[in-house]
Amino acid sequence: MTFSVAVAGATGYAGGEVLRLLSTHPDIEIGVLSAASSAGTLLGQHHPHLAHLAQRRVEATDAAALAGHDAVVLALPHGASGTVTAAIEREAAARGADPLLIDCGADHRLTDPAAWSAFYGQDSPYAGAWAYGMPELLHAGETNAARQRAELAAARRIAVPGCNVTAVTLALQPGIAAGLVDTGDQAPPITAVLAVGYSGAGKALKPHLSAAEALGSAQPYAVGGTHRHIPEITQNLTVAGGGPGAARISFTPVLVPMSRGILATVTAGATSAITRAEDPTAALRRAWSAAYGAPGRGEPLIHLLPEGSWPTTAAVAGSGLAAVQVAYDPVARTITALCAIDNLGKGTASAALQSLNLALGLPEATGVIAQGVAP
Repeated sequence: MTFSVAVAGATGYAGGEVLRLLSTHPDIEIGVLSAASSAGTLLGQHHPHLAHLAQRRVEATDAAALAGHDAVVLALPHGASGTVTAAIEREAAARGADPLLIDCGADHRLTDPAAWSAFYGQDSPYAGAWAYGMPELLHAGETNAARQRAELAAARRIAVPGCNVTAVTLALQPGIAAGLVDTGDQAPPITAVLAVGYSGAGKALKPHLSAAEALGSAQPYAVGGTHRHIPEITQNLTVAGGGPGAARISFTPVLVPMSRGILATVTAGATSAITRAEDPTAALRRAWSAAYGAPGRGEPLIHLLPEGSWPTTAAVAGSGLAAVQVAYDPVARTITALCAIDNLGKGTASAALQSLNLALGLPEATGVIAQGVAP
């Protein structure tokens, strides 16, 4: 069976990556492509690398046009998709239809309205939480993500995670679910420092994103607890079993001169199960291996690297893979967990495609690119 899929926000980086994956999916027919200011143009003007779609005309983002598909993927700016999804639902209901909606923006990720108001509320009202589109998300005490996948398989509304959120969550969640990360009342803060490629900032023209400013420079941003992904990270770590300390996150992203990719380095306190272990790193690796498995025998898109190997963004570029590593620092008595992803791949479009597949009853990894590009 072939499913028709429309893409709203098709001319942005995330929309382009969604289209790149959908275009080779054996069970998908690409329907309406829409955008706002670029409506009326040809897709090739925005994504020349999508040569086979270059002559497709970009339409206005109209609920009536989008609602006539089996599924709609929305790759709109944060705060914009809540209004559009509500309009699609009204239009579809009037036709007696119920398309699958996959939102790559932040509008439907947060379960706490207060968190939305604090970090996004100045732009738009809270639009309500949808099923969370991270198939690998662990719940407290679990060593596999069967519960999360079952949720997505039954869902008709799915919110794709933030890219930075994905990197931090995949890096640390096995230790939290296994009770090895200290997230108690007196726990030290979880510290996450991320090297982020410039495509993570979107296509909008801004002086500090120009080549003259970016090349040869590293630029921190959203420093001091202001980044909008913080409440979503807290939400995920709490689902994984984190205590009050899961809400104390020091999160600092740094733009570095690469077009795509995220390398997250996450440091957290260890519980006595680790600090008193004969071989703390081996104990940590057992927990991470229980969650993610060996390559080819566990999570298909998460690669727990051999001990002593470290994730790089180059190894996952262009793919839906996450490369993960964990180690124990005996001097600081802390856990260091690392994760490298492609922010447009595993961080956005590949996660959207995994969720789409699950909700449509298709094999989860269909159409997802599971190999990086080298050199």
